[in-house]
Amino acid sequence: MMLTKKRADRVLLYNISWKQFENILTDLGQTRSARIAYDDGMLEIMSPLPEHEYYKENIGDCIKDIAEALERDYESLGSTTWRKQAKMVGIEPDNCFYFQNEPKIRGQLHYDLNCDPPPDLALEIDHTSKSLNRFPIYARLGVPELWCYDDGRLKIYLLQDDETYQESLFSLVFPNLPVQEIPEVINQYRLQGRRKIRQEIRKWTISHP
Repeated sequence: MMLTKKRADRVLLYNISWKQFENILTDLGQTRSARIAYDDGMLEIMSPLPEHEYYKENIGDCIKDIAEALERDYESLGSTTWRKQAKMVGIEPDNCFYFQNEPKIRGQLHYDLNCDPPPDLALEIDHTSKSLNRFPIYARLGVPELWCYDDGRLKIYLLQDDETYQESLFSLVFPNLPVQEIPEVINQYRLQGRRKIRQEIRKWTISHP
C-alpha cells in the first residue's frame, strides 16, 4: 500500500516499487520544475521555491565560471535523473558536473550508470530541509563529492570507502580554492545582479594561486 506524507513544497511517498517509481517519472515528464529522490521504496517529489532556485543557479554558474577561469574541461548536466535499479536508488540533483571523468563522457547524450561513471560533483541546495536523506542515495550511486548549500553556508562532503560522506575543508574538483567562500561572493554582489557576481567569481578564482 502506498502511503503519503505532504508538506507545502513536497510530498513523500512510501512503499513505492521500482516499477512504480519509473512510471511516476514517465508521468511527471521531463519538462517540469519538480525534482525527485528515491531510496528503496521511499520517494520524495519536491517543488523548489524561488530562493532555492536562486542559489542553485548562482552556485552552478560559479562552478562553471571557476572552471572557465582555470581552463578546466567540464560537463554540466543540471538535474539529470540518475538511477540504479541494482541499488534501488534514484535522484535528481540541483546540479551535477563531470570534471575528472569528463573525457570519458565527452559528447554523450545518454547515460547508463551500469557502464558510465557517475558525476564527479553534485550540488544540493537546502539539504537539511529535505525530508529524504540524500547522502545514502549519492553514496550508492558512487558520486565522489557533494556540495551542500544550507542557511548561507556551503559545505563539502567526500565519499569514504564507497559508503558514507565526511565533511572536508578541501574539494577534489578545486583543491586549491576555498570554495566555502562562494556564498559570500554571491551575497556581496547579489544586489548588483548575476553578471556582476560572475565577473567577481572569476576575479576571486584567479586571485588564488
